[in-house]
Amino acid sequence: MSKDQLQPEHAEAILEKYDRQSAVRHHIGKWGWVVTFLAVYLTLFHLYTGYFGTFQTQIQGAVHLGTALGLIFLLYPAKKGKTKERKGVPWYDVVLAFTSLFVGYYKIVFFDEILQARVTGYSLLDFTLAVLGVLLVLEATRRTVGIPIIVVASVAILYALFGNVIPTQVLSHSGFAFDKVMTDLWYRENGIFGTPIQISSKFIFLFLFFGVVLVKSGIGQFFNDLAFAVTGRFTGGTAKAAVIASAFQGMISGSSVANTVASGSFTIPMMKKAKFKPEFAGATEASASTGGQLMPPIMGAAAFIMVEYIGVPYSDIMLAAAVPALLYFSGIFIGTHFEAKKQGILGVPKHELPEAKELLLKKGYMLLPLIIIVFTLLSGFTPQRAALLGIAVAFAVSFFRKDTRMSLRQILNTLEEGARVALPVIAAVACAGIIAGVVGMTGLGSKFAAGIIALAGGTLILALFYTMIACLILGMGLPTTANYVVTSTVAAPALINEFGLAPIAVHLFVFYFGIVADITPPVCLAAFAGAGIARANPFKTGVTAVKLAIAAFIVPYIFVYNPIIVLVDATPLSLLLAVVTALIGMAAVSSSVIGFFVRRSNGWERVVLFIAGLSLISPENISDVVGLVVIAFIWLLQKRRADKTRS
Repeated sequence: MSKDQLQPEHAEAILEKYDRQSAVRHHIGKWGWVVTFLAVYLTLFHLYTGYFGTFQTQIQGAVHLGTALGLIFLLYPAKKGKTKERKGVPWYDVVLAFTSLFVGYYKIVFFDEILQARVTGYSLLDFTLAVLGVLLVLEATRRTVGIPIIVVASVAILYALFGNVIPTQVLSHSGFAFDKVMTDLWYRENGIFGTPIQISSKFIFLFLFFGVVLVKSGIGQFFNDLAFAVTGRFTGGTAKAAVIASAFQGMISGSSVANTVASGSFTIPMMKKAKFKPEFAGATEASASTGGQLMPPIMGAAAFIMVEYIGVPYSDIMLAAAVPALLYFSGIFIGTHFEAKKQGILGVPKHELPEAKELLLKKGYMLLPLIIIVFTLLSGFTPQRAALLGIAVAFAVSFFRKDTRMSLRQILNTLEEGARVALPVIAAVACAGIIAGVVGMTGLGSKFAAGIIALAGGTLILALFYTMIACLILGMGLPTTANYVVTSTVAAPALINEFGLAPIAVHLFVFYFGIVADITPPVCLAAFAGAGIARANPFKTGVTAVKLAIAAFIVPYIFVYNPIIVLVDATPLSLLLAVVTALIGMAAVSSSVIGFFVRRSNGWERVVLFIAGLSLISPENISDVVGLVVIAFIWLLQKRRADKTRS
């Protein structure tokens, strides 16, 4: 099956086009040694603090962010373009890199003096470095993530400075002096070095590095082979295998676009070969890859920030997210089944597929790192300890086979790659810290919450809908982590306090819609990347991805209205009943969107199936019974029509 795989050069070009995080300099000459040294040092620092314990938050954050900023200016050009053709590092980026290191490590060297300055007042040098620090964070984020998040952060700073000139009383405030805004954002724990960067320096970096080590062990190809072995022979087997493979891959990748390209380079050509339309092939991979951040045990980086915001162990979040993730991927899986039945696409001949039993016997040990992670987290160990054990086991697993066994040079490359992968995340959470800092400084959170409640007229469904729209709009320009930080700060409290909803359900709600923005037109980068691989129309691929992942837009409403899904006051029987009705409801909605159930559906049948499927969202028994009866009626009607056609 490898002959159908996309050429690496084409895949890399697509990744650089749609994933800002991948547009790095390839030829930096003598500065390569500096990059390697800083990157290896940064990874070893996090391994050390993960094992022996982290430093004081400001010191830990200063090493984490200061070193990352230095690396970003050496690796990421000021202007996105043909990075392969450019050689060396411009002098101004070298200056910015070493200025970043100085500004970051100044906080460590003069830590005690800076703490004292909170009482006595900051010096001119302190103020100057704070301004430089904020500007460097903004520029580094622009290079690694893009312009939209910079616009949001810049507007937030202007709002902090000039809130007194805003005419409406809902949003206005007295305004703050420029020096106070800059020093608060840089030197205090509620700004750039607030919760997001603290969690990034403690948990996120280690789990990202765990993903890098897993990739080096060859687990990606094992996931693909296992997925095809399990589902390849069934109706639409290539698409179903792509869904399962992407769910697995998503556990070790925090980027929807990167996951789409890495997994899609293999799965999309296979789907096209099986006669799926290019738009559908690209959409299947994009929607499944986007869901990877929802899949425990290693979810997107924002899930670790959720730990601090809600105040529960990561194991609780992991367990709460398990059933919604199952529903999400089941919805896509069901959608591919109906599309395959509609198009008459069969599975792959059994002799062309790997044997699942043989594969597990030969390479099943590759699952050991993930098993260790899950067991360690559920046993009550800290995420740091779980990540360290996972890294150690994944590293050991890589030595089981000759082709994945790492030399000393390859180990250094792996350590360097661990830091490189983390750079965009570090920049994004630092910039999100600016936004969160302004929200806390100005009281914008309570003002925004009051606005949502007023706009919704006290109606829950409208409040949820407006929050969803806000998450989707922000997600068009902000990475998932920054999106979650903003929405969980300004929108989540309104839903929790006003409507008495379960905090875990509300935070997962905003988390979900921040993620599915990657497949929601008009800006849907994961779908665009899938379209690039499939050579399909990008916008049509995005629309198809939304239709296919319609479950992603339903699941959050399900667990808000029925928090049993996220294990709030759940019993085994109530959870089973909630999951079964949710699956049936999603099958009906997916069937309606695709236009096929037992056979091709009429227009009125699609409408009725959609309404019946939605009725199963509500935890009320009456609506469940009505929905089930209606779905059964349509099924019998279509089956009878199909039998009559055959006879």
